[in-house]
Amino acid sequence: MNFEIKHIDDITIFKLNERKMDTTISGILKGEFTILSQAENIRKLIIDLQEVELCDSSGLSALLLAQRMIREKGGAIRLINVNDKIHNLIKISFLENVLPICSSQQSAIEELENLE
Repeated sequence: MNFEIKHIDDITIFKLNERKMDTTISGILKGEFTILSQAENIRKLIIDLQEVELCDSSGLSALLLAQRMIREKGGAIRLINVNDKIHNLIKISFLENVLPICSSQQSAIEELENLE
């Protein structure tokens, strides 16, 4: 699985460089999110899905795991660069309030900066 991690102040950006977010990578992705969430200083996470074209329920499950683990630390996540197919999947799954989508990296940063 190919991904990049970068930090802007106290915000971590996780960019998934895979075309599919499905059963073929969901287990590895969950493991990476678990490692990230266990880092003491990670409470604000942006997940960049620019390269992701397809997502199934196991991909959503990985995103939900990241959200739950970061929320348990008092933090929050934001999704960016979400294509229409994935956005619709999140919408029909009634997860828009659980997996907030921002229109840009800058807007996600601004939202997360306002968190304590």
